[in-house]
Amino acid sequence: MPVNGERSRSSRRPTLEEVAARAGVGRGTVSRVINGSPRVSEATRAAVEAAVAELGYVPNTAARALAANRTDAIALVVPEPETRFFSEPYFSDMLRGVGAELSDSEMQLLLIFAGSDRERQRLAQYLAAHRVDGVLLVSVHADDPLPDMLSQLEIPAVISGPRSAAETLTSVDSDNYGGARSAVEHLFSRGRRRIAHITGRLDVYGAQRRVDGYRDALSDAGLAVDEGLIEPGDFTDEGGRRAMTTLLERHPDLDAVFAGSDVMAAGARQVLREAGRSVPGDVALVGYDDSAVARHMDPPLTSVRQPIEEMGRAMIDLLLAEIAGRRPAPSRDPHRQHAVLPTELVERASS
Repeated sequence: MPVNGERSRSSRRPTLEEVAARAGVGRGTVSRVINGSPRVSEATRAAVEAAVAELGYVPNTAARALAANRTDAIALVVPEPETRFFSEPYFSDMLRGVGAELSDSEMQLLLIFAGSDRERQRLAQYLAAHRVDGVLLVSVHADDPLPDMLSQLEIPAVISGPRSAAETLTSVDSDNYGGARSAVEHLFSRGRRRIAHITGRLDVYGAQRRVDGYRDALSDAGLAVDEGLIEPGDFTDEGGRRAMTTLLERHPDLDAVFAGSDVMAAGARQVLREAGRSVPGDVALVGYDDSAVARHMDPPLTSVRQPIEEMGRAMIDLLLAEIAGRRPAPSRDPHRQHAVLPTELVERASS
């Protein structure tokens, strides 16, 4: 039976020095192996890994992060109310992609809402204290102060969709212009000529690009662009309902609708049903996102597939690369990356 001193030694955590002694190398060599440095021979690496396994050594990740001036944490910042985050598939799909890509890393993911001035002020204080290594910013509006704040704080950041064509932060987006064009071209190929568009919030650059794609597709098909067939929405079900009601009052002869999101298309579908319009018999309907909403609608909704999970993965890849290559401000590369992922029209019974 072990004496008290032996029990104490066996129950405490082994140290880096004990791993080094067991492997017959210096403390610095053990540290290099644990941190994945290539400047170690295979034989030495094997000896250290064996010693780690034998002793049950667990690296102190908090201490390592502190020594490297890191927190091993990333913030996913959503400048929207919590109710919208939990009601729209876009956000859950984005979170799924981000989480999947982070699963093999030691990074922790923090979800932060910043939909109000008070929440933004708290966020500014939190980030100024350098409590995260980087930020993912989703659902960015043109007048949102958060991207500029991140630049001023020199925090690595990636946003889901640029604020404009002159965006300075690294961004990941889908081909909003091409996706909108494919939706309108599809409706035209089905013989539709009075094609309306329910837009997303027009202070979002992606929504603006969808309007551009809608307009150009009509022009290329030889159809005049009737501004009365374009009605602003806000990416919500209620926004889709309001826009569809207005469009029917203004143009009761419309025969197709391209909605800037599946959620808005669902709201539009309800209004069409209440007005006695069949889909697709009287009015063909196309959405955007190819979310679960599209698959479960009656009839199932034709939709432009936006690769949201893949966008989340790409955002993490770019952010981790930026964190790994972080340099003091004067020597940082001013060139930013802007990734644009392709979209795909998924045809279903609504069109």
